[in-house]
Amino acid sequence: MEHNLVPGRRGACLAALGLLAACTNRPPPPVVSLPMAPGFVLTDPVRQSILHTGYAFATRGSMNGRPWEAAQAISEVEFLAVELDANQRWIEMSGLAKMALVQARPEWRGALGIAADAQPQAVIDAMTRVRLAYGAQDSAAAAVALQPPLFTPGGASGLARLNELPPLPRTARAAMLAQQELMRMDSRNRRDDWQ
Repeated sequence: MEHNLVPGRRGACLAALGLLAACTNRPPPPVVSLPMAPGFVLTDPVRQSILHTGYAFATRGSMNGRPWEAAQAISEVEFLAVELDANQRWIEMSGLAKMALVQARPEWRGALGIAADAQPQAVIDAMTRVRLAYGAQDSAAAAVALQPPLFTPGGASGLARLNELPPLPRTARAAMLAQQELMRMDSRNRRDDWQ
């Protein structure tokens, strides 16, 4: 009788190992980086992005007429949607805050005509080119940065959308949640340091 149970246990064990292997076979997340202007170094781009997007999308009007600011905020939420989930440094952050950014991505991409299947780094790089072009006072180069198929219709129309972002409530909420989580984690770390 025991002899018959051994293969059953072995089979159950092999099945469990198979399920575990299947869970770990998901594709790796994309690798993203947040380029900065030449000569400008961020010591912590994730923290900077969380703080900036929390403010920028809560006070959306502050970006109206400032497409370079909107481009910076969009590049940062694209960066955060990947980085907060992929980087183990942020494992303590609430999964709800991380998921909120991923779920808000269709909102900001739809508002700007960004292809739904665009690679996050391609969007980040395009928005960085827009920002740097405005820094160099070259609006023609900024328009060139927003080309199809990544942006539809792109060009000057894309810049007009950046110039006056529509309300993005899901994006604003996701940015706020990430900021609240950062503050919670900072507060907890300060308490731990005192103990």
